[in-house]
Amino acid sequence: MQNKLRIEYHILQSFPVTCLNRDDVGAPKSAMVGGTTRARVSSQCWKRQVRLAMQELGIVSGTRTKLIAGLIAQACEQQGATPEQAMACGEKIEQIFIKKKESKPKKKKQEDAEELEQSSDADEKTDTLLFLSPNEVQIITRAFKDAGFNPADVIKEKDTKKQAKELEQLIGKVNEHIDALDVALFGRMVAQAASMNVEAAASFAHAISTHKVTNEVEFFTALDDLQAEPGSAHMGSLEFNAATYYRYISLDLGQLAQTLGPDADLKAAVEAFTKALFVAVPSARQTTQSGASPWEFAKVLVRRGQGLQVPFETAIKAQGGYLQPSITALKDYLGKKEKLSGSLFGKVGDYEWGEDENFSIDDLIASLQAHVE
Repeated sequence: MQNKLRIEYHILQSFPVTCLNRDDVGAPKSAMVGGTTRARVSSQCWKRQVRLAMQELGIVSGTRTKLIAGLIAQACEQQGATPEQAMACGEKIEQIFIKKKESKPKKKKQEDAEELEQSSDADEKTDTLLFLSPNEVQIITRAFKDAGFNPADVIKEKDTKKQAKELEQLIGKVNEHIDALDVALFGRMVAQAASMNVEAAASFAHAISTHKVTNEVEFFTALDDLQAEPGSAHMGSLEFNAATYYRYISLDLGQLAQTLGPDADLKAAVEAFTKALFVAVPSARQTTQSGASPWEFAKVLVRRGQGLQVPFETAIKAQGGYLQPSITALKDYLGKKEKLSGSLFGKVGDYEWGEDENFSIDDLIASLQAHVE
């Protein structure tokens, strides 16, 4: 049984001059931890890159979109529907979940009338995104095909809440049809159809630097190849930093097995997820401030029970760099907490990657797979 069995990844990863994750003004994100400013990469940012990395590894992936009509329409056309039939089917599903934005009326600027008109964003969709696995799309599409691509014969109710219930019943139980690993890992919430909710098996913390970081500013100029006069044709500035990040990721194997069902290949899932964690790097400014640094060190624990994350509340001081003192602090903290907590954290596996050249990422994956039943 995989009940309560979790894999915890404690990763240290150093980057030179980069801006891995930008805030609303284009500066590297930061956070205040232990009274000092740290560099930060949001959990959402790194999760997306892990999703994309798993797709490159050939893993079956879901589609996360608010353009549901096009997604369903394309699948219906592949099943023989006309473009008009396909779009009608797609729009039938989309209107259940994706609402139009409510816009406030505004006054026309006319001297002889005070007519009202809807704002230009009236036809824009809400920010709701629906995360569907390929098999779920096929289930919906087959139902439309069996009904001659007449959407009214599949979704019969008028009220959207009742329509959502119809779709819930059509798709069936989550653990019988989810075939996308990323949906199972990262979860989904569907407010209109609670039975379609998926509890995330993976938990990501925001990556933070183990030490104090102050953003710096790069001033740059650009020259015009065709200009006759000397001087810059364009000037600007970009903020950047350099940091050793601590990343904490927890994978709940019990939840993953529950979502994917009894026939799931959990060993393949552990391999794909670990490889994606290893290669995924945030994509911001990769062409101008390349950040292609791999893991420097990882302590990966397998445990039953409560998770254990390192806060790095006291900022690391440089000792010829931040990496080595960060490794020491990571090991010391986890070792001390394990002793103090006794059996509470239920550790059943402890692996270190990065210091032993004879223990590769493939060896780490094989060690983790040995805990999967």
